[in-house]
Amino acid sequence: MGSSQADKPLRRIAVSFEELAAVAKQQPAVPMDAGAFSRACSNVSVLFGCLGIAFKFAEMDYVAKVDDLVEASKSISTLPSMVERDIQTDTVRKPGSHTRNLLRVKRGIDMVKVLFEQILVTEGNSLRDAASVAYAQVFAPHHGWAIRKAVSAGMYALPSKSQLLKKLNEDEESAKVQMQNFVRSSAPVICYVDDLFTSRNLGIDW
Repeated sequence: MGSSQADKPLRRIAVSFEELAAVAKQQPAVPMDAGAFSRACSNVSVLFGCLGIAFKFAEMDYVAKVDDLVEASKSISTLPSMVERDIQTDTVRKPGSHTRNLLRVKRGIDMVKVLFEQILVTEGNSLRDAASVAYAQVFAPHHGWAIRKAVSAGMYALPSKSQLLKKLNEDEESAKVQMQNFVRSSAPVICYVDDLFTSRNLGIDW
């Protein structure tokens, strides 16, 4: 038998998002389980940890907010009911609210999706171009000058592509398959969360 899921974080990420995608694509729409969503997102935390200092801010922020969603899912069963509860208490945009944290976590997933897309089309062993595009596209519009400057400096300390794959216990071919799986499966999940916000006129750019 091959390596277990436990030492193949990239595979674990892809599988957990394939399960979420199956829910996200159902018509008519069904409420996504908050526990399944938060557990899948927690699988992604290891990836931020592998990217080094450039994404340290993202790792710390992402992990804290995923932990909040994991805890919330013990008493709130679905993502729509989580958002509705904050709407009723008028705490949607309040720092620390589950809805605000959900939006931030979704942004982290989006960043990883763009990063993988860029890695798949970028030649060579450097991650700098791929990571720069992903950061500029997803995080930079929401960050002040100081954070953008720190991230830019940190890009020079990124691991190489081969170093990243070694940390993730994958070779180039197997990593390519899992990255493609994640890009494909995360897209409907991101759309599902965006729709939770836009259908309630909450906006997603805050």
